[in-house]
Parts: sequence; C-alpha cells; structure tokens
Amino acid sequence: MDSSSAGHIVLLGDSIFDNKAYIDGGPDVVQQLRGKLPPGWMATLLAVDGDVITGVNHQLLGLPDGATHLVISAGGNDALGFAKLLEAPARSVAEAVGMFADAQERFAADYELMAEALAATGLPAAVCTIYDTPSAGPYYRIIRTALTVFNDCVTRAAFTRGLSVLDLRIICNHDGDYANALEPSVQGGAKIAGAIAALLDPGRPVPRSTVIGGS
Repeated sequence: MDSSSAGHIVLLGDSIFDNKAYIDGGPDVVQQLRGKLPPGWMATLLAVDGDVITGVNHQLLGLPDGATHLVISAGGNDALGFAKLLEAPARSVAEAVGMFADAQERFAADYELMAEALAATGLPAAVCTIYDTPSAGPYYRIIRTALTVFNDCVTRAAFTRGLSVLDLRIICNHDGDYANALEPSVQGGAKIAGAIAALLDPGRPVPRSTVIGGS
C-alpha cells in the first residue's frame, strides 16, 4: 500500500471494525483510523457487527466510488460457530483433530471464495487474523490453540494471492485491548487503526515480514 497520493480505505467484515456498540461512547476503529491517515485520505466503514465470512461478499457490493484500499477482518464469528467442538466427546486425539479438520475445511471454503472476491476487485487488500481472547478469560489456552486451525486458512488464502496480513494476535496483545471476550476496546481499536495506517506508510517503524507464497 502506498500513501504517495490521497486515497480511500474501506473496512469490511465484522465487529472487529464495527465496534461502536462496545466502547461506551468512545471512538470506534474507523474514527480512530481517520485520525491516523495521511492528509486527504478517507475511510469508510462497511463492516457489520455479527457478519460472517460470506457477508463480506454482500458488503463488497456497497464499495464507494473511488475506493482505493480494502481491509477485511472476518472469520471470528464463523470460528465461534464451531465452539461446540471444544466440548465434543472424542475417543482419541486423532478423532478430535479430525473433527477440527472438518471444521477447517468448511471455514476454508468460505474464506477462499471471499479472498477470490477481494482479488477480483483489483484493489490492494489486507486481511486480519482472528485474534486471541483475553488471557485472563476462561479457556484462554484452549481457545488460542483452537483458533490456529482457522488462522491457517486466513494466512494461506492471503499468501496465495499476495494479500497483506494484519496479525491481530500480535497487535492486540494485552487484556486491555479487549472490550469483552470478542470485541476490541478503545485501546485495542487504536492499535488496530495504527496498524492499518502503517500499511500505507512503508517507512513507519513497525515489524514487517516478507512472505513468498509461490513462484
């Protein structure tokens, strides 16, 4: 992403971006992002609290004229739909892993279709990993481990298509970054907004990685 000329960044996905209902009147992610963008840039929120991966395809239909960059955070609600697997009985570790493999395949199918739709826009795009629940919460270690099954789908889809990745697991790394078990707080939103702004500024001193996804 390049900030050499003014642009228009669009946020799609779920309550990671559409978090206004959870921050007691504080600034939401898109408001904080607008304060961090270069002069002349715009930011539009199309993300919808509660939406799943397939909802992004509908959100893309509403892209404003002049949109230049897309950032998507989706998949957390889909993963939440598989939470019952954490309490499902299994006769062996292999059987338990097999159940998560089935869930992963279903998740990946939806995510791949969404990633294709993003690529088809021809716009620079970035996707977000699903972040961890607060470390002080119950089942933190189990949830964090289980989410790796779904985050693997996110990174594979992104790296295959040359999409950028915002790793929210690393960005939101303190319990204060969460308004509850699922949504970012004002503090977490500021970190997310800062990370999005950093995509536009290659000179900003933040950790960056180069990934070669194919030849």
